[in-house]
Amino acid sequence: MTVFYLARANGGSIEPRVGFTVSKALGGAVQRNRIKRRLREAVRLNGSSLDGAVDVVINPKRSALLADFTELQGDVSKAFQVIDKNMQKGKPQ
Repeated sequence: MTVFYLARANGGSIEPRVGFTVSKALGGAVQRNRIKRRLREAVRLNGSSLDGAVDVVINPKRSALLADFTELQGDVSKAFQVIDKNMQKGKPQ
């Protein structure tokens, strides 16, 4: 999967926002919705590890449909750790 993120400027909510882009190339509506449901659950289980006002967009690959859920959850967790680490670097100390 590919994960994009952008820190939001001050103002508004300080909670992270996560969105998904699942193209028609990944399959029909049933397959796309299944991928989104699986990603949504992985984000729900790992969402508390993400701090700050950040917008995250997850763009899954076809392998997300067949991947074991623990692997998918691990990928989301690793992505959130990298985002959190980079957000901490960007903040003035």
